[in-house]
Amino acid sequence: MTLSRSICEWGYIPYGDGADEIPEVHADRIAALAKASGFSGGGAEGVLEHGRKGLRARGIVGVIATPGFQLEILPKIEGAGEDAGKGIEKRTLRRRLIDMLAVAHDLPVETGAMTGLGWQSETVLEVLIGLFCHKLAEAVRQGLPRLYVNHEDDLPALRGRLNVTRQFSTLAATPHRLACRHDVLSPDIALNHVMRATVSRLSGIALSPENRRALRELALAYDGIADLPARAIAWERITLDRTNGRWRDLLAFARLFLSGRYQQTSLGNVSGHTLLFPMNTLFEKYIEQVLRLALAESGHGLTAQGGHLSCLYEGQHTSDDKKGRFRTRPDLIVRNGKRIPLIIDTKWKRMVPRIDDPKQGISQSDVYQLMAYAQLYDCDRVMLLYPHHGDLPKEQIHQTYNIAEPGAEKRLIVATHDLVAPRAKQTASLRELVLGKE
Repeated sequence: MTLSRSICEWGYIPYGDGADEIPEVHADRIAALAKASGFSGGGAEGVLEHGRKGLRARGIVGVIATPGFQLEILPKIEGAGEDAGKGIEKRTLRRRLIDMLAVAHDLPVETGAMTGLGWQSETVLEVLIGLFCHKLAEAVRQGLPRLYVNHEDDLPALRGRLNVTRQFSTLAATPHRLACRHDVLSPDIALNHVMRATVSRLSGIALSPENRRALRELALAYDGIADLPARAIAWERITLDRTNGRWRDLLAFARLFLSGRYQQTSLGNVSGHTLLFPMNTLFEKYIEQVLRLALAESGHGLTAQGGHLSCLYEGQHTSDDKKGRFRTRPDLIVRNGKRIPLIIDTKWKRMVPRIDDPKQGISQSDVYQLMAYAQLYDCDRVMLLYPHHGDLPKEQIHQTYNIAEPGAEKRLIVATHDLVAPRAKQTASLRELVLGKE
């Protein structure tokens, strides 16, 4: 039997055998796996704090699982007007995390497919596996994709083209056999290799009886397809067109499960798997995707993690062979032709209500960074964008400051975004943030 516990980011779970505690023997293994996950920078501080009396989550969410135990870490995703102090149900947070992942990673998550899934009791990993199985089963019922694949066989009668070189060398002494090259319509292709590899990987980690049953049925459907490791799959040979476009969504799931984000680890006597997401990165990617939709017909472009201008340069003259130092990489750059009207840095941090702190918990280093962006990129508006949460006023924050002096043209905007609002409202809100004063 596998035990399962769920906590929120920055939450604490003490050692013990209670329903809200983690047995210490499992805690040691979970902490060791977190340390080896690749998100810790060589230590466990990036995922979990391994204390004397319990574990504390950091800013990484997802699932860490060892034999016999799963720890799920959920983000604190609140909407405008919600009171976090009353405790948002974990199934609600789980669903909101899935929604963010769906947008950020282009996953096909429809309302109908989510009906009946175990939001209350299953971890986010089991929910994602269930969504993948549901979508793949629908696609398989319509038939596996096939492509013509070149085959070479020695046959008693000519089929296709004659392989002249082989015929008059290897088969010179057996003229009754013909070296043939011909095309065969085969399902043993790269796209099916990806799906087979995903089913194989998930079959070893799924705990839900429904998921395990679905994966067994899918494994039977892919019997006869080569079971290749992810690194051996020829991803570059996958071509999606009108005949197989329904597989596009499933490829997004497969990339999630087969990429480095999902990890299986064996370290000494500790083994298990993790599916983890840094919330800073997830929030940035989510805002990027929604903002691209918001700007689709505005004539504005969006660059993520671009720019790459340096703060300092060596050399006294422009003709010098100079080299830049301290290269910058803004989260999101909004472009209008050659002009940059806005730069956005997303921050997965909880702003403090103004009544508690006039600076609202905004980091001085973040302000300095945005001021540097305004100068380097000749941008009149730079923005710090935070998630809205229940401790703030109900309306989203949109505060403008003049940079360096009163009345300055360059402005820094501090804003929040309500992740729980309907998608159409979120899109409209981001569009107004970018285009409202142009």
